[in-house]
Amino acid sequence: MDVAEQLKDRSGGICELCTASTDLKVYEVPPKSTGGVDGSMLICETCSGQVADAETMDANHWRCLNDSMWSEHDAVKAVVWRMLSRLKGEGWPKDLLEMMYLDDATLEWAKATGEGEDESERIIHRDVNGVILQNGDNVVLIKDLKIKGSSQIAKQGTAVRRISVDRENAEYIEGKVGPTLTVIITKYVKKTS
Repeated sequence: MDVAEQLKDRSGGICELCTASTDLKVYEVPPKSTGGVDGSMLICETCSGQVADAETMDANHWRCLNDSMWSEHDAVKAVVWRMLSRLKGEGWPKDLLEMMYLDDATLEWAKATGEGEDESERIIHRDVNGVILQNGDNVVLIKDLKIKGSSQIAKQGTAVRRISVDRENAEYIEGKVGPTLTVIITKYVKKTS
C-alpha cells in the first residue's frame, strides 16, 4: 500500500484539516518530512493553497482547526499549530493555541518554518536575486563550491533539492550535494521552481 492509500485509510478519505472529501492530495510537512505516512498528511486543494501562500488565507475557512487540533498525528498537529500561529491576530486562534498540547519534538517541528515568530524576529533567507528561500525549496548553485571536509567540488548548475534554512543565520542553508549534506551560503544559490 502506497503513502496516499495509507493516508486515505488513516483519515477516512477526508482532508485531515477541514474534512473536505474532494481534491485530496498528499502533503509532505516541511522541513523534515520523511515523505512517509508519519511525515505527511492528506489535505484538500483549498487547505493546500492557503498553507503554501499566507496571502490567500481565509480566516473563516480555518475555524475547522478547532476540531483538527486534537488529531493524534504529529504531522497534522504541526500544520495546525502553524496555521493557528499565522492567524493569531484574529483573536480566536490565540485561545486554541493556548489549549493545544504538542510534545517538544512536535513543537520544534511546527516552529521550524518560523511561523510562530513575529516579523521583526523572523530570519529571512534570500538567494542571489533576493528571492525568499524556505524549507523544502529547490535551488541551483551559481558557482563552483568546494565541499568542506572532502575533496569534492560541487559544480555550477548543480541542483540542490529540498533545502533546510538555518534558523539562526540568514546566510546559511543546508542541502544534499550528491550524498553529502552540506551548508551552503545563500548568495551562491538561485531558487528554482
